[in-house]
Amino acid sequence: MKATAQQSELVIAAPLPRLAAIDIGTNSFRCIVVEVDPREGFRVLDDEKASVRLGEGLNQTGQITPAAQQRAIEALERMCKIISGLGAEMVEVVATSAVRKASNRKAFLSAVEVATGLKIKVIDGEAEAELATMSVHHNFAMEQQRFAMADIGGGSVEIVIASGRHTETVASLELGVVFLTEKFIHNDPPREEGLQKLRKHIRKALKEVEIGDDLPVSCLIGSGGTMTNIGSMVMAMRGEEYESVHRYEVLHSEVVHLLAMVARKIQKDRLSIPGLNAERADIIIAGLVLSDELLRRCHSNLLRINAKGIREGLILQSLQNRGLLPVNTQPRDWRDSVLEFARSCRFDEQHSRQVSQMALQIFAAVAKRHALDKRSQELLEAAALLHDIGYFISYHQHHKHSYHLIRHANLFGFTPREREIIANLARYHRKAKPKKGHENFAPLNAEDQELVRKLGGILRLADGLDRRRNRQVDQIDCQLKKGVLQLILAGQDDLSVEIYGAQTKGDLFEAAFGYQIEVRRAELP
Repeated sequence: MKATAQQSELVIAAPLPRLAAIDIGTNSFRCIVVEVDPREGFRVLDDEKASVRLGEGLNQTGQITPAAQQRAIEALERMCKIISGLGAEMVEVVATSAVRKASNRKAFLSAVEVATGLKIKVIDGEAEAELATMSVHHNFAMEQQRFAMADIGGGSVEIVIASGRHTETVASLELGVVFLTEKFIHNDPPREEGLQKLRKHIRKALKEVEIGDDLPVSCLIGSGGTMTNIGSMVMAMRGEEYESVHRYEVLHSEVVHLLAMVARKIQKDRLSIPGLNAERADIIIAGLVLSDELLRRCHSNLLRINAKGIREGLILQSLQNRGLLPVNTQPRDWRDSVLEFARSCRFDEQHSRQVSQMALQIFAAVAKRHALDKRSQELLEAAALLHDIGYFISYHQHHKHSYHLIRHANLFGFTPREREIIANLARYHRKAKPKKGHENFAPLNAEDQELVRKLGGILRLADGLDRRRNRQVDQIDCQLKKGVLQLILAGQDDLSVEIYGAQTKGDLFEAAFGYQIEVRRAELP
């Protein structure tokens, strides 16, 4: 039977490849499942974690215990079912410090393969460091910086010092938090004598591999459960509520203060510390001491959290090997990431670019007088490009939809705080002005609330200047004169709608800056 014309035109898109990887650590196992995305490389479908404590007692016996082996098999069987259910291809299963050190590792690997069918690759510390560094470059713009990277596991820590993509130092040290806790912390709460021995041991190990003997670094980028828990605890300590700790920034002084507070508590009381995973209550002190010493040795005041790490490195490496993610082509500029995300939401690019251009012109007129810096300008530009993406869900309440889409987006180059500010700017480009009772606005600190009012006022005003969304305004002359911002518009056609749009949407700007707004058309030649 012949196919109809309609049937012959039907094209079914081939399903996108799905890949999975498992990282078998000393303390935790992590499984990630992704779908290859032609635009962004991949998108995460599932990220499963299991606290297995594979290395429990390893330092005393030199072996993986039967109980730990059983916990490992149960966790891996569960992960295999998740991977199978999502229709993903297993690309790599790697084991790190605990399996490397175990005298019975052959028996362990054999038992796992019999139970699950998984063939585990045991990798050395240098390979661990390479994978964690790949994740860093995928998530942070470090091309122009000298930085340190530390991936803290249960059995070891992998450290890299690099200038951009040029690695200077790679070290893998047996300074994992499970190992350090079992060796040095024998009291609850720990005694000062034990903490000092712990510090001395860490300092000696770092000095032997010359970490910190060279020039200072701009920041320490940390991955692993210790680092993400530090980020969560500091976020709670600050009273902040962001979607994720990924790319969150922590000051060295906050690590020191957190350590002083945690070290005074018994383990039972540590369970109630906001942001601390209960499964890490017994090993977090060693992790904090190690993080403190790393920051000291690197002469850095800034810790940046990478919530991805080795498992993401495995995926990136596999994509590169398969030609699905060409080497060194992932976005390096935040604008690329913003535009990719906006296009995935099918935004009106001409309107958004017009609003962005006019917002930046208004920003330039007021920035110096109101101490608005370059980063504030970049936040405004990102928000202007993204302000209308809520149309992707619905026109009605699209400003609120924009807020939620941005808040959950993986925008390269922005911290959780900055992403929250961008989301709030988009939220207030129309309708209600910011109010302290708004659940999206209330969690921001006073300084960020003021920034949202000012940048939001600029964005709202700029959006009004393209009321018909057809770029009628060719140019704006912005002049500040005695408490008045004069906007003199130039364009080829009638601009009455754009003048009206600016007048009606200037309310937030006037309230935030204390200026009146006067809008008129430039004199025709």
